[in-house]
Amino acid sequence: MIHPSAIVEDGARIGDGVRIGPFCHVGPQAVLGEGCELVSHVVVAGDTVIGPRTRIYPFASIGHPPQDLKYRGEASTLRIGAECLIREGVTMNPGTAGGGLETVVGDRCTFLAHAHVGHDCRVGDGVVFSNNVMLAGHCTVGDYAILGGGAAVIQFARVGAHAFVGGLSGLENDCIPYGMVLGNRAYLSGLNIIGLQRRGFAREDIHALRRAYRALFAPEGTLMERVEDVATEFEKHAAVNEILAFIRAGGRRSICTPRETPASVA
Repeated sequence: MIHPSAIVEDGARIGDGVRIGPFCHVGPQAVLGEGCELVSHVVVAGDTVIGPRTRIYPFASIGHPPQDLKYRGEASTLRIGAECLIREGVTMNPGTAGGGLETVVGDRCTFLAHAHVGHDCRVGDGVVFSNNVMLAGHCTVGDYAILGGGAAVIQFARVGAHAFVGGLSGLENDCIPYGMVLGNRAYLSGLNIIGLQRRGFAREDIHALRRAYRALFAPEGTLMERVEDVATEFEKHAAVNEILAFIRAGGRRSICTPRETPASVA
């Protein structure tokens, strides 16, 4: 189902059941998985693969060259998973030589109007970007993270799985898995308890995460000393160990920490 006004260039690979609406442009290297829909006025450029049953709304720009002044035209890719929802005006860019030449978006993600995924990013499954979220280059966002409207994430920052970044936050450090950050510049304000409940985490798991959070961000000792103490106490707790692994792995940014004592915000 390709509208007569759409342009699908030679070489593009179109899966079964794809619908391409009015005034879309699909480039010669693009791959659209089965059941995809480009509603109208969508442009898919470059070496871009879009997974099955993803739906893209008008004026989205998918796969155009990275917005990086160091980019010199090197071949790079954008990979978008299955069953994603990409609303009006969303922009997603492929990778660069400085970041592995690939941008990857997982399955079942939602990107509301005018959200941006920068070059060389890694976005997990089930992630939600509200309107006008800005994800700079080289960022990592874990599974089921939610970024509120107008949030901005600095380049090379990491957002852990199941984390929540509040609307209009400016995140310049790493947000731990299951954490919640707010403000400009963003600070760790506790755990994403509502998100955990919505995802079906057991009450005892949430209580364990609360205890671990308080211990990790207590005033005594260094963060890495507290990491080892928590690792001993919660040796068999998978979610707590996910947080510890995130902190131990490190990155180019510091870990986002609370402004207040954890007992008052967790």
